[in-house]
This record gives sequence, C-alpha cells and structure tokens, in this order.
Amino acid sequence: MKKIIGRKPVLELINSGKEIDRIILSFGQKGSIVDSIRVAAKKRKIKLTQLSPHKFKGYEKGENTQGVMAFISDYNFWELDKLIAKSKNSEYPILLIIDEVQDTHNLGAIFRTAESVGVDGVIMTKRNTAPINETVEKTSAGAVSHLRITQVNNLHQAINSLKENGFWIIGSSLKNSVLYTEIDYKQPIAIVVGNEEKGIRKLVADNCDHLVQIPMKGKIESLNVSVAAGVLLFEVLRQRNN
Repeated sequence: MKKIIGRKPVLELINSGKEIDRIILSFGQKGSIVDSIRVAAKKRKIKLTQLSPHKFKGYEKGENTQGVMAFISDYNFWELDKLIAKSKNSEYPILLIIDEVQDTHNLGAIFRTAESVGVDGVIMTKRNTAPINETVEKTSAGAVSHLRITQVNNLHQAINSLKENGFWIIGSSLKNSVLYTEIDYKQPIAIVVGNEEKGIRKLVADNCDHLVQIPMKGKIESLNVSVAAGVLLFEVLRQRNN
C-alpha cells in the first residue's frame, strides 16, 4: 500500500478518479482544501477517517503531512505502445523521457512541470531512477495523479519505437549541441533529460535526432535537471502558441 501525504496532493488524487483505499485526517483540521477533500471523498464514496493527533502521528513517521494522508495501491504504469498510441490524439504530441534521475525532489518537480505544460506522457528508466513515492507525490503537488507514465528496461529500444512512430528525439546535452531555441518543436517530439551529475547517457545521446543546450552566462556550467526540463518544455509551449 502506498501513502500520499499533503492536502493538495490528496485532493488532486481524489479528483483524478483513481482508486483510493482510504483517507485519514488528523482531528481538528480546517481550511478550504480540507473541506474540499471531505466533499470530494463523500461524493466518490471513499472511506474517510479522523484520528486523534496522537494516533495520527503514528502514521506520519515524522513527515510533514499537513494533517492529511491517503492510501492507494502501487502506481499503475502505462505500457509503452499504449502510451504512444494515446499521445497520437494530439496534433503535435510531446513526450518527456527521464534518463536515470535519482533525486525524488527533482523527479517530483519535473512531473509538476510536465503536467503544467500538458505533456502527453512520461517515459522513465526502471534502473537507477528514483521511485514514485510519497516525496515525489508531494513535490509534484499532485501532478503524478494526472500524468501517463511508463517505465522501460531498455531506453534505446523505447527511443527506436518512438522514431518508428514519427517522433523526433531531442536530448539536453552540453556536448555537440545547438541552442534549444533553434529547434522547430511543431512536430511530434520527445525531450530527454538526464541524471543530475552525468546528464543523459552517451548511448541515449547518440540516438537523439538533435542535442540542445541552454546558454549559461554565469560560472555554473549547468542548471538543475528539473529547471532545465522546465526551460525546454516551456520553449515548446511558447513556439506552439505562436
């Protein structure tokens, strides 16, 4: 059983329509979001229990839950072929590929940005990638509940499948790359962001159709991966809205 913590993530989870085993509140919780949780849970006939602060702390385990927790089964990932097929409903599909991002806060922040831009899906590696846990859920502000996510063992094969389905693969890299604004994003694309320290792996970079970089004016060579993902995704949105 998986635990989701925080008021907004729990409300987003309820509104996503996913199956929820139960919700628990610490007695005395008030506020508009708590009220919305109560109403939404009742509407969907989700079991909601209030516990004394003492009993509630037994579930918290030192986490900042804002007095609200929900319990669901483990995340249900999409199959790659179904994700690709679903994405084709968009005029210009956009997918985000996450190559071995290991920090849960980074992963959650990336998910939050991806959902806000309206990506058609996220593809992430199974190995050496942070798990989708309570921290990711909370950092994403509930965005995980609204995203289509698939995990793959072999990213090289996944990229080949995307190419066969008409996607252009655009990787974020400091080497052999052009400015990120020079690419035409009005086409089916998949953007690849990589590990916090190493970036995207060489084999992955070699399989990209384009490599792009974000210009840096200071002494730091690169941005945090979640920030870089945001810059690239919003450039896609900017071009497509013009």
